[in-house]
Amino acid sequence: MTAIVTVTLNPAVDLSTAVERIVPVHKMRGTSQRHDPGGGGINVARVVARLGGDVSAIYLAGGAMGDLLRRLLEGEGIAGRALPIAGETREDFFVDETSTGQQYRFILPGPRLAEHEWKSCLAAVAGLDPFPRFLVASGSLPDGVPDDFYAQLARIAKPRGASVILDTSGAALAAAVAEGVDLIKPNLREMRELSGGADTPAAWEVAAERLIDGGGARIVALTMGHLGAALVTSEGILRARPLTITPRSAGGAGDSFQGALVFGLAAGNAPADCFRSAVAAGAAALLHPGTELCRPDDVARLTRDVVIERD
Repeated sequence: MTAIVTVTLNPAVDLSTAVERIVPVHKMRGTSQRHDPGGGGINVARVVARLGGDVSAIYLAGGAMGDLLRRLLEGEGIAGRALPIAGETREDFFVDETSTGQQYRFILPGPRLAEHEWKSCLAAVAGLDPFPRFLVASGSLPDGVPDDFYAQLARIAKPRGASVILDTSGAALAAAVAEGVDLIKPNLREMRELSGGADTPAAWEVAAERLIDGGGARIVALTMGHLGAALVTSEGILRARPLTITPRSAGGAGDSFQGALVFGLAAGNAPADCFRSAVAAGAAALLHPGTELCRPDDVARLTRDVVIERD
């Protein structure tokens, strides 16, 4: 039985390059070119696989970019099932400005899905046999997909005994929380939306505790950027300060955090150990340019530097 299955409705091929300086009008010639498979659930699967976990990816793919996405995932040794769509899989674009160390990220919307296309994803999950222990749903919902898609996914998974782990935002997140899931990973903006505008770490933690008490989630993993992270459960709160690193990119931290967290949970590790590795993985993703995500050796090294505070 595959331990972890990820679901991605709006995957992408991430193209990254570097230029000395970004200026208007003039041609800017990149000094490198790199393609990576991308999108929330895809990235989580990549991280889990790198850390040695048993994972498979279900995702939608169409057109030439969809073909490239499949090849890139196969090149990383990630098992998966690509469900065909009529539209073209999106391509995102990342530019590192070497003179300043800044990264510019251009995220495209992706294709509009027909009803039978997004329903094919629900059917693929429902047909999994044996069913995975962990179902990870991550990323934005494309146009044409109802806000309660992830809630529908949870209704399929929960009776089968799977833990549902979710990372999304807006109405899709609210609908899934109303249905009830096992773990959510909101960032600052998403937690503000869920909490009705709370604007301090203490208020966010209180809001997370209310979600748990109300049955919306069993665990809330709150990533707060420069403010660190918190893992909120019915047994208390674990907090971690941000690690001191020199970042070379601005993306992939959230997906790396989530990938390491679910990897640890699937391995049966204690919540504090899972949280420590997740914080390290989030920081490790920022150490390399482009869209590479975290490297296992960086995660192992940084894990030793993570200090956990218990409430």
